[in-house]
Amino acid sequence: MTATPVPTAVGGDETLAALARVRPPQSLWTDAWRRLRRNRLAVDGLVFLGALLLVAVFASAIAPHNPVKGDVVAGSAYRQAAWISDPDPMYAGTWDYPLGTDSIGRDVYSRLVYGARVSLVVGFIPMAVILLVGVPLGLAAGYAGGALDNALMRLTDVVYAFPALLFFIIMQVSFRDTAFGQLLGGLVLLFVTLSIVNWTGVARLVRGETLALKNKEFVAAARANGATGLRIIGRHILPNALGPIIVAGAFIVPGAIISEAVLSYLGIGIRPDVSLDAPFPTSWGQMILDGSKSWQSQPWMLIAPSLAIALTTLSFTFVGDGLRDALDPRELR
Repeated sequence: MTATPVPTAVGGDETLAALARVRPPQSLWTDAWRRLRRNRLAVDGLVFLGALLLVAVFASAIAPHNPVKGDVVAGSAYRQAAWISDPDPMYAGTWDYPLGTDSIGRDVYSRLVYGARVSLVVGFIPMAVILLVGVPLGLAAGYAGGALDNALMRLTDVVYAFPALLFFIIMQVSFRDTAFGQLLGGLVLLFVTLSIVNWTGVARLVRGETLALKNKEFVAAARANGATGLRIIGRHILPNALGPIIVAGAFIVPGAIISEAVLSYLGIGIRPDVSLDAPFPTSWGQMILDGSKSWQSQPWMLIAPSLAIALTTLSFTFVGDGLRDALDPRELR
């Protein structure tokens, strides 16, 4: 009868090597960033949006021509895109105008580059305003409860019940010709219009997160240690609710960009600035409006801004989906 061999103890060197292979604990944000980088579509969206931001900031250096000044010399009006030939050499494409020109000889490519400024500003500033309104209201309603919660949620229901697009049209038509409506070419009015009714979704989301978090053990421990309500909200509830808030913000931006494009297509968006040094001379929505009238003569006046809006919206959607997966603690590591 042979004796069963007794396992020997692991040597010191092997123990140290095993410990070295153990991954040190990581914070939520570090782990979220690691998982976000594994999402190829989200990374591609971030790269595209980063490039778009650089284009908007350095538009004056990137655009080959002034987006406002037309050039009708030698028949450059309605010149085709650079890769399109035309029997008439005056309308044939040239790389001096990569996407051709419009009816008064303005470079479509330069206008597309400057239009990125309006779209990003219209996307991010209303997002910031919406979060600044919706997040505090949701935190207050969820944490306080009772009569305050009921009052804030009924206000939210009233605002939410109003059709957003109809409200946008009413605001633009009513105030567009006033002094307020002319600030920054109508951008300020557009910011206010897009923000007034869109905070309700964020407020409901944050309220739900607050209701789920305020009964957690760490909140009860902070309350037992004498922490005030504001300290509990600021140090415990809000940091743990940032994940859904960030994801919601990522989805607000494309909605605002599309709303601006719709209003501009209806002719009630921002006012085009025709000065030669205008920082916001046009928007992609205005370009779509102009292109819809002359798409048979110059199709890239319509195709180029439509593709730009579609790619920007798609990129924000990919980033939002990636953030939602990366910030969800229930997802597998």
